[in-house]
This record gives sequence, C-alpha cells and structure tokens, in this order.
Amino acid sequence: MKLKLKGTEAAAGVNTGAASTVGSGTCIRVHNSGTTERLVTLEETGGTDIGTFTLAGGATEYVDKAATDKIFAAHAEILLVSVAFYS
Repeated sequence: MKLKLKGTEAAAGVNTGAASTVGSGTCIRVHNSGTTERLVTLEETGGTDIGTFTLAGGATEYVDKAATDKIFAAHAEILLVSVAFYS
C-alpha cells in the first residue's frame, strides 16, 4: 500500500474552537511528535464529541471520519494531515 498526501501536515488545534476538518479529509494521519501521551478528540461540526483516544508519544494512527467532522488534541505536538491509501 502507498500513502498519498492530500495536504500539508499541521499542528492540531488544542480545543474545540480550534478544531479542524483537516482540509475536509476523510482519512487523517495523526502523529504525536512528542514523548508524552496526548488525548485526541473527533467531533461533529456542531461540537458534539464522536469519540476520543490517547496517542502514545511517537505513535501514529489513522482516523476515518466524515469530511465535515473535526479533530483537535490536548497539545500542538499532535500533527495532522489528510491522506489516502492506494496500491
């Protein structure tokens, strides 16, 4: 599988007011550039939380979301970029 970048990596907003759709992406690469565990939150456009997870220091995960859903994190060490996978 190959990873196709669909934007530029940027630090996550640190509260619901700074949450981002990450370019209206539906698959988001979430990377913790720090060494401390950080909470990541996925929310609907109106601010209702869909869910949260803790990302270990140095870890990377991929979040599947609707184009209008937003992501924010407990710290700007969390980096986000919209991606797609293909073979």
